[in-house]
Amino acid sequence: MMEMKIFKMLEEMNQRLSNIENNISRLDEKMDFSISLQRNHLIRVKNGQDIDDSMILYGRPYNDLSPQRAFEIYNDPDMDFILIDVSHQGTVPSELLPGSIPLPLEELSARCHEIINKTTPILVISERGLRSIQACEILVKKGFFNLNNISGGHEFWPAKRKRTIGTFKE
Repeated sequence: MMEMKIFKMLEEMNQRLSNIENNISRLDEKMDFSISLQRNHLIRVKNGQDIDDSMILYGRPYNDLSPQRAFEIYNDPDMDFILIDVSHQGTVPSELLPGSIPLPLEELSARCHEIINKTTPILVISERGLRSIQACEILVKKGFFNLNNISGGHEFWPAKRKRTIGTFKE
């Protein structure tokens, strides 16, 4: 009988140790992520890149850009960036954003290896800006940190608005 009690106590202690090890492992992962995130923020500041206050205050891993600011970056020949369009396939005319990489959200996890540079700023756009938020979250988990979500997406893209007002209508 005494042996059973000892065995049960040892089993409980073993379970508690396993739980402690798991908690330490999770804390270690969170710490590594946090350090990587802070390094990314410092690099952005050093390079004079846009960085939203909420990125620093709340530890957000990606930046939200207004469509106007993203349009300025897009049209600046001195800016180095990658533009990824995660819209549903075929919903946005490809001529709207020449040079963008069409990468539907549903394919992003499987195809993110096609984005070969993790240090170049990445602008992410979608139809209304919701899929691009999800894409930024996926890319953060895949080790990308220099991410910029284009708030409002194609719906508020300045070039689209100009063409809609003019003679060309989509």
